[in-house]
Amino acid sequence: MTLTDIASAGGGGGSAAVEDAPAGRLQRIARVQALQIVLLLAITVAVFAILRPNTFLTPFNIRGMVQNTSIYIVLGVGMTFVIITGGIDLSIGSVLVFSGVVADKVMASYGGQGWDTVLVGTVVACASGLAWGLLNGVLVAKAKVPPLIVTLGSLSAALGFAQILTKGLDLRDAPRTLVDKVGFGNIVGQVPTLAVIAGVVAIGGIILLHRTRFGLHTYAIGSNAEAGRRVGLKVDRHLIKIYALAGLLAGFAGILNLGFFQSTTIGGQSNTALNVIAGVAIGGTSLFGGVGSVFGTVIGLFIPIVLQNGFIQINVQPFWQQVVVGAVLVTVVYVDQLRRAAAVGGRKHRLPFLSQRGRGTREETA
Repeated sequence: MTLTDIASAGGGGGSAAVEDAPAGRLQRIARVQALQIVLLLAITVAVFAILRPNTFLTPFNIRGMVQNTSIYIVLGVGMTFVIITGGIDLSIGSVLVFSGVVADKVMASYGGQGWDTVLVGTVVACASGLAWGLLNGVLVAKAKVPPLIVTLGSLSAALGFAQILTKGLDLRDAPRTLVDKVGFGNIVGQVPTLAVIAGVVAIGGIILLHRTRFGLHTYAIGSNAEAGRRVGLKVDRHLIKIYALAGLLAGFAGILNLGFFQSTTIGGQSNTALNVIAGVAIGGTSLFGGVGSVFGTVIGLFIPIVLQNGFIQINVQPFWQQVVVGAVLVTVVYVDQLRRAAAVGGRKHRLPFLSQRGRGTREETA
């Protein structure tokens, strides 16, 4: 058995039958899911475009929706890797806030409004996020604490430290260059700088996941971590890298968030992790691990933003967006469970991050 076989199995068991036929079925499922999500987004856009033809598809409105999704995309890339391994990261919203707070304080102490100050703040924010990610990874991989518990603890701790540093008050010391050139700036015409940055991160995530050994190992862990160990894959080390990547991107999102909102938004990120997880799951990344794509995540993250924008334009309370997204999320996960059970011969699955190991065997015999 090779790592390619394990990764392709997409969650199958150890027999040859499970590694061959189910692998092909699960790969086809992933492709079908990607097409379905694109179709769902297209239908959603078309409905609102018909209802509000003069306002919904205007360049200004499209730009706003893209900007609002950009920071989620940066977070979603890291979350996609985590969930493909069969884990979860609830801490990214708090890590974003903590990184923004530390970056704001450092930039205020450094002084200046230019790119040098922005660069210092970016390095500090990324380093802060990376530190939290490494902590999460070590606790999950080495201490064998379930990812759900580890990242729930980090969620509380990171937010608590941010409030201690600020005494619970938002900081607003972002340099004008960060706000004007990154938060609200355009690269060309009406193309937002935030969107370009998010696009670069997404493309990097696609290459890393689908065109490198790192991505192959990620799928292998999500498919069958124990089989990966038997063929020489250093599972613990790789899991630490995955959570470190998620933390790094959360830290980077912290500096982008600071530029966009001109504030550390301490009280405004309570639902960030859940929104990102919902977008990743809607985009076709299986919460059972082993299946997923960054492209699907990007599409999945656009759906809640489009719904919210469209509801506002047709004078429906935007809170209905949460109801619709919740219903779609439950439906997507339920359908994914049925498809995977059929692909591996009717076996039932349980969520790996709820188990003690959080990433190993993911099957229970019916």
